[in-house]
Amino acid sequence: MGQDLVDEDELSAAGAQVAEEHRFPCPACGSDLRFSADAGDLVCDHCGHVEHVAATGRTQWTEALRELDYAAALRREVPADQIVEVRGVHCNSCGADIEMGEAEQATECPFCASPVVTDTGSHRRLKPQALLPFALDEKTARQKMTDWLGRLWFAPNGLKEYARKGRRMKGIYVPYWTYDADTRSRYKGQRGDDYYETQTRVVNGKRESHRVRKTRWRRVSGRVARDFDDVLVLASDSLPRDYTDALEPWDLGELLPYQPHYLAGYLAEGYVVELEPGYAIARQKMDAVIASDIRRDIGGDRQRIEAVDTDVSDITFKHILLPVWLAAYKYGGKSYRFVVNARTGKVKGERPYSAWKIAFAVLLGVLAAGAFMYLNQMQG
Repeated sequence: MGQDLVDEDELSAAGAQVAEEHRFPCPACGSDLRFSADAGDLVCDHCGHVEHVAATGRTQWTEALRELDYAAALRREVPADQIVEVRGVHCNSCGADIEMGEAEQATECPFCASPVVTDTGSHRRLKPQALLPFALDEKTARQKMTDWLGRLWFAPNGLKEYARKGRRMKGIYVPYWTYDADTRSRYKGQRGDDYYETQTRVVNGKRESHRVRKTRWRRVSGRVARDFDDVLVLASDSLPRDYTDALEPWDLGELLPYQPHYLAGYLAEGYVVELEPGYAIARQKMDAVIASDIRRDIGGDRQRIEAVDTDVSDITFKHILLPVWLAAYKYGGKSYRFVVNARTGKVKGERPYSAWKIAFAVLLGVLAAGAFMYLNQMQG
């Protein structure tokens, strides 16, 4: 029937594990250290060794979190220290770009559980300037996902069993752009003020009075200004934007300068939405806010915006990484994903619907309706 649930670990014919971009060997036993969300340090799961992470100095902090000039970046005038060369793989199924280590040749995509093979080239791209480190460990994220699944009555039982078995989730840093800009907008429109008139009509031979709402319109024009800070744009196509938008808000005030040790034990996805297309998405978000500012400025009970002319200046940006826990699985030949905000625990996902559960619910509804009609007839 095409209803079998397939664990993502069974999808790769080569049995390869998802690669990690950065590895830090344990000085005590040689195993890989990972960044611990609880301890805030590098820990070894094999022998328990803890490697303390040094605090970032104020100068390094300020330099890492400074905004970069958007126009200069379009002219390819970005400082050399902001460019990094990475090796990765592109998933043809969902479009994700996954950064790989030097030794990996095959893996599976953590976003859709499809087998992929690395290419042989490397890519020059803007390196991340800042990130939010993982604050929730995998166990906590899995519990958040399990609780969320428990509220999905129409989900197949196999899906909930998948969560109960404690299949490992993938910790992934997802790429984002943030944009700052100063805007000044001139607008033309109309302001509508409601008023009421009393009208009389005949209903069942009787004259009745009632109030009718009408709107008096007048033309208006004006100016609004808005300085935008950290307009967030997903720089990936591997996850639906409504999923990542549902994980907001992010505590961007807690951003830390990018350091490779934060990626130990996790994956980092490379951006596929370039800087300029990302800004076009940011402008859509800005324009929506500007329209709200204009409506407030017009006032009245109703507003019509006829024309807006916006001047944008001082456009800057940052490339940042935000942490999510991800579970990818296949059901009925289609990939499904759960995403957990690794800072707040908010969950968003997609799921198949169990046909028999829906049929059972419909049957119960029909039986309940029939019983209700029968009782009404008996009482009649």
